[in-house]
Amino acid sequence: MSTLASSTRRKCFISYHHADEAEVQSFIQTFDHNHDVLIARGIGASMSGDIINSANADYIKAQIRAKYLRDTTVTIVLVGRETWGRKFVDWEVGASLRNTSTSSASGLLAITLPSAAKYAGKQLPARVSDNVDGETGYARWWKYPTSATSLADLIEEAYVARTLRANLRNNSRDLRFRNS
Repeated sequence: MSTLASSTRRKCFISYHHADEAEVQSFIQTFDHNHDVLIARGIGASMSGDIINSANADYIKAQIRAKYLRDTTVTIVLVGRETWGRKFVDWEVGASLRNTSTSSASGLLAITLPSAAKYAGKQLPARVSDNVDGETGYARWWKYPTSATSLADLIEEAYVARTLRANLRNNSRDLRFRNS
């Protein structure tokens, strides 16, 4: 029995910019379908216009949490060149970091996509950056995993952080209402 077969597959919400759809699908194919490291969930690139027709930040986060994140425990932000400025990514992360009466906040990790790895201007979405502080923050920013085992370890660390580093979770930033 492999190490992966004996570990728990976490339900992970995958947050990304639609321009990176091909790389995201490759990530899901590789690590969910081929290696059973995670159970991928997401909203998808078919989203046109606002998914939640409101300007109320608490309502938006509650609706995303209830409709799309309710059974996930870790959010993985796949970082491409423009991910940092996308309002839907910000909304998804904001909802992920929220405790509700029916679910705890999700663990959070960011992974740089291969196409952005050598891009000098890559940056995290601001809300993710608020939670990444080297080895002492709530979340971590990682290079693209080289194996299923390494990704499983990253997911498990983010899952454990939900309780061990919960006091470091920062979701105080106002929601982004425009793309940059």
